[in-house]
Amino acid sequence: MAPYNLLTATASLVARSFSAFYTNTIVYNAHIFPVKYLTSQTSGPPKRPLNGYMRYVLQQKPFVTSQNPEIKLVDVVRKIAQQWRMMSPEEKQPFQEASVQAMKQFKVDLEKYQSQLTPAQLQQQAVERRQRLAKRKAIRKKRELTILGKPKRPRTPFNIFMSEHFQEARGATTQVEF
Repeated sequence: MAPYNLLTATASLVARSFSAFYTNTIVYNAHIFPVKYLTSQTSGPPKRPLNGYMRYVLQQKPFVTSQNPEIKLVDVVRKIAQQWRMMSPEEKQPFQEASVQAMKQFKVDLEKYQSQLTPAQLQQQAVERRQRLAKRKAIRKKRELTILGKPKRPRTPFNIFMSEHFQEARGATTQVEF
């Protein structure tokens, strides 16, 4: 068996070689765990721009947190939201205009991105979109049925067995060996 230092050195060398594929890696007991971050990909579609309110929140958040370092992030956002509601339309105008300009640029970038896609990629995107919508619809239907009081499924034989023998097994522990 190789010494521990040799294993960690080898693992860190391998981790550095994988760093081209992943933004960061973690080496723990000679195992390599890639850490993937949510970043905007250059090959992916452009991200939607922020609306006027979110632009205001990002601008005001450092000021509010520096003035009130002891309050929680939720309270910071509440305070900023209250300020936004109290603002006049003229004060909101620069943020909304910036949002409109960013949306125009987003549409141009999106057109450019979509023109570069192959028909197979367009078809794959359509399939993924249909799947997302179907999943969302199923979740909505399940939530609605739950609200309406849909009856539960019948109990399984295992569930019935466990409910009958629950008191007997209450103090017992199982021995699991790995």
